[in-house]
Amino acid sequence: MLTVTRLMPVTPEGHYDHITLDYDGRMLRRKLLTTDHGVEFMFDQPSLVNLDDYQGMELSDGTIVEILPAVEELVEIRGNLARLAWHIGNRHTPCAIEADRLLIRRDHVLEKMLRFLEAEIRYIAAPFTPEGGAYGQGRTMGHDHGHSHSAPQPHVHGAGCSHDH
Repeated sequence: MLTVTRLMPVTPEGHYDHITLDYDGRMLRRKLLTTDHGVEFMFDQPSLVNLDDYQGMELSDGTIVEILPAVEELVEIRGNLARLAWHIGNRHTPCAIEADRLLIRRDHVLEKMLRFLEAEIRYIAAPFTPEGGAYGQGRTMGHDHGHSHSAPQPHVHGAGCSHDH
């Protein structure tokens, strides 16, 4: 089984195999992948990797595989871009920012909000390569507030309690 030996930049004049991955598919830690030409290989890294930060990977047989963004169903947004981008960012939504438009993935709730804000919306199919997260983090990642060092909350049993200790 071929494996990835390193992540790397690629040069425009090179001849490479390719792997086409959507936005979610470009965030990996361990997965069996197949290039666009049918070559299987194992991507296995010690921690989660955002492939948007790289252009290619070298396989254990020396093959270079270029990473390409897949065409996805997107929403093209035009209008008061600064205002619209603020509202999109306030919802921690991945967004590609261009000079004359914004691009997000389809989301009927956001689309309704954007229409309310008088955005011009058009549905398109295009590669999705949104802006990276702030402070060099690449992507906005979820976080958890569930762990606490405070005293446990009281556990009260009432009528109809259906469990035991």
